[in-house]
Amino acid sequence: MADSVIIEEKRKQEKASKMMLWFGIVSMSMMFAGLTSGYVVSKSRPDWLVDFRLPNAFVGSTLTILLSSFTFHFAWKKLISGNLQAAKLLTATTITLGILFVVLQFVGFSQIKEAGYFFTGGESSITTSFIYIIAATHLAHIAFGLVALVYVFYKLINNKYTVGNTTGFELAKTFWHFIDILWIYLFLFLYFFG
Repeated sequence: MADSVIIEEKRKQEKASKMMLWFGIVSMSMMFAGLTSGYVVSKSRPDWLVDFRLPNAFVGSTLTILLSSFTFHFAWKKLISGNLQAAKLLTATTITLGILFVVLQFVGFSQIKEAGYFFTGGESSITTSFIYIIAATHLAHIAFGLVALVYVFYKLINNKYTVGNTTGFELAKTFWHFIDILWIYLFLFLYFFG
């Protein structure tokens, strides 16, 4: 009897955690929809930069984050099949790719500044300010995602996950895939609509 109560309580907690994550994902989606809508509306301003192009570092960061989604997906597959060593290796690879994404984003910001465009101050433009706000806000979410990945990796190396007990990993996986898909959307939006 006590075991069934504990199992039921655990299921309720898992369901609540997943619902909270999805609530957060919907909220973040609405925030980025607002930012990209503001970008679209602002594009009609006379001071909008019409010849601006995203630097190549953003292409590299996009490919990197896309690859990280694949490595984390395969880490999940290895975890649920019971291959913890492979899950650890693939999760560590995902963390490395996530850090590389951040580095490439900062390289991209530097390339924008080197091209003579600034994000703030008297020499800035509304175009570059929007790009900075959108990318920096996404980077904040990447930081949360990296914290989740490191936490998951810590639990993996301490053998805290077992087949059937992977809720934390599932939550991190869902969030990581979301911020990956979100960046791909933002990149394509800025690249083709910019």
